[in-house]
Amino acid sequence: MSLYLRSLRPVQLRLIAAIAQLGKLRLAADLCGMTTPAASRMLTDMETQLDTELFERRPKGMVPTPAGAVLVRHASKLVHDVDQMAAEFDAHLAGKGGAVRVGAVTGGALAIVIPAILEMKRESPLVDVSLDVSSTAQLMHGLERGEFDFTLSRVGSDDYSRDFDITPAQTESVLLMVRRGHPLAEAGPVALADLQDAMWTMQDRGAPIRHALEIAFHDEGIDLPENLIKTASVVAIMALLRDSDVIAVITQEVADLLLSPPYNADLVLLETQKPISIEPYYVLCPRDRLMSQAARTLLERVRARLK
Repeated sequence: MSLYLRSLRPVQLRLIAAIAQLGKLRLAADLCGMTTPAASRMLTDMETQLDTELFERRPKGMVPTPAGAVLVRHASKLVHDVDQMAAEFDAHLAGKGGAVRVGAVTGGALAIVIPAILEMKRESPLVDVSLDVSSTAQLMHGLERGEFDFTLSRVGSDDYSRDFDITPAQTESVLLMVRRGHPLAEAGPVALADLQDAMWTMQDRGAPIRHALEIAFHDEGIDLPENLIKTASVVAIMALLRDSDVIAVITQEVADLLLSPPYNADLVLLETQKPISIEPYYVLCPRDRLMSQAARTLLERVRARLK
């Protein structure tokens, strides 16, 4: 008997679960895609092999016997799991399920990746999406170790062309942000020399946004300010702007996030006499790894937004 139960076919389990759910053999047969006589023969064969009735035939329908209830409970779970497996597999092939891991620099995450993720989740809510917003150095390290399906990051001076497909994405501008009550908030176009003695917050040495500012100060023949608080955290930058006259070095995408609804932060951008540009970031995809359908779908949406 135990061996027979272990050898039950999925269609038999589905029939047991359907009879318990619907209470009518005809309806259960329709649900299972078989004729009523065939369903009746299948049920009778199972009851004969198990030497017990699985359902009590009543005028108003079929009700599981105590032995049948045991079988129904497990059959229903197994049928549900099989249906879930089929749904997830179909969703995976259609790009509506599965998982995708993406990394991005802050500007790329805000302007491109997050809108693309939200667009995909509206159509495919079951996709498991992991987004890491970090520095280029950390993103490249993670990409090389296989932690990401693709990234939006800068590439630095190393030659990655053999390892990755590299597609140009966007350039960014460096902006200077202060609280609305800052002494220079209404000063109009300012030279960097006028800001050298102020307190600043920016990323640590080696970060592209910091490097862009270093070049801008060098081009004006002056040294980088010494009164620095080094952080890449947007939350920390917002707290510093709230409580001090610090000058924050940010990108256009961060400024758009803070100054636009629903946040409408009480902050302003300083107007500089010369624009400060930062090196562009790229879409990087490993050449030697298979990409899931979900990852390919998100990548297509990212590239469509970049166009």
